[in-house]
Amino acid sequence: MQRPIYLDYNATTPHDPEVIAAMRPFLESEFGNPSSPHPYGITAKMAVENARHQVAALLGCRLQEIVFTSGGTESINFAIKGVAAARRDRGNHIITSLIEHPAVLEVCRHLERQGFEITYLPVDPYGIISASDVESIIRPETVLISIMHANNEVGSIQPIPEIATMARTRGIPLHVDTAQSVGKIPVRVNDLGADLLSLAGHKLYAPKGIGALYVRQGLQIDQFVHGAGQEREKRAGTENVLGIVGLGKACDIIRRSESTGAGHMRQMRDELYNGLKNELPHIRLNGHPDLRLPNTLSLSFKHLQANRILEEIGLEVAASAGAACHSGTVELSHVLQAMNVAPEWAQGTIRFSTGRMTRTAEIHNAIKIIAAAVRRLTP
Repeated sequence: MQRPIYLDYNATTPHDPEVIAAMRPFLESEFGNPSSPHPYGITAKMAVENARHQVAALLGCRLQEIVFTSGGTESINFAIKGVAAARRDRGNHIITSLIEHPAVLEVCRHLERQGFEITYLPVDPYGIISASDVESIIRPETVLISIMHANNEVGSIQPIPEIATMARTRGIPLHVDTAQSVGKIPVRVNDLGADLLSLAGHKLYAPKGIGALYVRQGLQIDQFVHGAGQEREKRAGTENVLGIVGLGKACDIIRRSESTGAGHMRQMRDELYNGLKNELPHIRLNGHPDLRLPNTLSLSFKHLQANRILEEIGLEVAASAGAACHSGTVELSHVLQAMNVAPEWAQGTIRFSTGRMTRTAEIHNAIKIIAAAVRRLTP
């Protein structure tokens, strides 16, 4: 049975063959604990530090500023909870947005129960935050700003450098969730002005269960996991050497081919959009037409249900109803609600996302399959 055309790269990515090759020795023979002093441990330790170098080289930061985690969600939890705890004596106000990933929103709701005040910024119809809105709500007791670099559902890119300038002049740390942007658009900590930056391996062709957190040198952040003191006593626990090696190699690949990879994804995305627009003139594009991730295409089909469209195409095309975390539910996406997308459009929204492995023939076939399904479902 032929597998469906994969257009859900924002949910997760396949492993790059180079990543698999880099990890293979740590599946087959190199099983040492990086904390062990003998050759087995030394080999593992060297692999971890080499991967740290590869991640730091991509982000443009120091080696000691990278902490390996179990993924994007842990990195986000580590950043927000760690800064909130370390700066509790300075204030209890945190700024974020209405369109953040649940990993951010649920942490903020947790902190609200601990006595913190959270301001959730609105977005414009394109899903973009106003930097002036951030400036207007900063208070003396604001201890953290957490804004995603690019939205996982519609792909809109936020004005992070402008927000960072405001935050820095007031001495407020800025955390940026870059899970969706790394590997699609340039992500350099100094260009963004980020003090903390979280990323997830499985979004950039590395394994699931591995991520990293950048913490600017000198920023105080509470230890996230207590134990034997690994990761410079910031996150204890025996390192996931296999995953770390894979993440490092994935970052190295991105650094070598960032512009060509983005160009290919954009070409595939635009061919899909233009083809569907030609077949189905009455569709709605969500997100900014230009300030958007090169691989992300959020389309709404009026008066249709997203789950019915996915059922109709599911054996032939793999996509998502909004964010993957919400697939299978009937609730409207919180992102589309924040953008004030009318319910008759929002309920029929599908997110297609292309990747490095997407091919032109797949796009052409997907256009036919999706257009035929929408016609069958349209009253």
